[in-house]
Amino acid sequence: MIGLLQRVSEAAVRVDGQTVGAIGPGLMVLVCAEKGDTEREADLLLTKLLGYRVFSDEAGKMNRSVTDVKGGLLLVPQFTLAADTKSGTRPSFSPAAAPEDGRRLFEHVVRQTRERHGIVETGVFGADMKVSLINDGPVTFWLRIDPVGAAR
Repeated sequence: MIGLLQRVSEAAVRVDGQTVGAIGPGLMVLVCAEKGDTEREADLLLTKLLGYRVFSDEAGKMNRSVTDVKGGLLLVPQFTLAADTKSGTRPSFSPAAAPEDGRRLFEHVVRQTRERHGIVETGVFGADMKVSLINDGPVTFWLRIDPVGAAR
């Protein structure tokens, strides 16, 4: 599983001109399932994401997590994070999970996040989304949890 997290002042997702998810200060996270990923990888990614220290403490050091600061989470499904860009000028999406697996794992992450965190908004799996954000910092991190036994 891949999570591309961005610390934001605000972020929103629109589908067909309607806002479907929006947060103030917190994290906007693009979420991608890869072939071989299961609920295990999804749960490990979520634990890491909720505890990842990207918010400043009183000394200005990144020592606080989104949980610590009670920030919002905007989860957006994004299969293109799994793109293989090693050769040519067109990405291959063969590393991405099949759409039904990607949807199942994204929905699992959303359910688990809502059980563990206060403010959770989402994009829409498979929709043409317009994502806007103000990256705070900018601060952006790539988190990846490999499936058990995967050689990547």
